[in-house]
Amino acid sequence: MFPYITQAQDGKWQPGPYAGVELMVLHKDEATGGATVLRKFHAGTTIPAHTHRLTNETAYVLSGEWVESDVVHLPGTLFFAPKGTRHGPHHAKTEVISLTHFDGPLTLD
Repeated sequence: MFPYITQAQDGKWQPGPYAGVELMVLHKDEATGGATVLRKFHAGTTIPAHTHRLTNETAYVLSGEWVESDVVHLPGTLFFAPKGTRHGPHHAKTEVISLTHFDGPLTLD
């Protein structure tokens, strides 16, 4: 049996680090500061290019149309940004839901 189980239906959306983005924390590792979250990007939201100095980011698109470098990515796309790597801008052509894991503390530069 898994030592930790959560249901998204029991979670609550909270404001994200940018306007037009909401997060639902599914799991947080208090020892590392890492977290697994659902992210909701409202349609038309653009996140500027940024860097996470202290964490690797893995994002899997569950629904919607995510635009990266003028290419539309659909559900089933996986993005990986190693810590210290500038990535973005990200644009939500439609509402986008992603399952995202940060393996360390979330910082934005």
